[in-house]
Amino acid sequence: MLKGFFADWPKHPDEETHLELLKNSYQIVLAIDEQIQQVVGFITAISDGVLSAYIPLLEVLPEYQNQGIGSELIRRMLAELDGIYMIDLMCDRELQPYYSKQGLHLATGMVHRNYAAQTGTVKHQ
Repeated sequence: MLKGFFADWPKHPDEETHLELLKNSYQIVLAIDEQIQQVVGFITAISDGVLSAYIPLLEVLPEYQNQGIGSELIRRMLAELDGIYMIDLMCDRELQPYYSKQGLHLATGMVHRNYAAQTGTVKHQ
């Protein structure tokens, strides 16, 4: 049910890890192709439930892209997070125009990436 995601990732989470990250998210929104009963897109948020939320993942299967699914997932997630003061999202530079069209604003930020843990299977102590 969760096959084909993270297509552009050099190392991606396996299906078990994918299920775990969905389960542990503050909020998730799924896009399902009802004809084949398959998840074709998802968006996740982590939050303190008071002031801040972060959207770490928006994924749509490659064959379902450019059909408005990602935009609808963002719209629904922002509606779910209505009332939260700050909703942050980090993206690659080439995706900034896409997210601007969704109502997000360009901001500066800093990140740390542990690429050895990119698959999600390296557990922290």
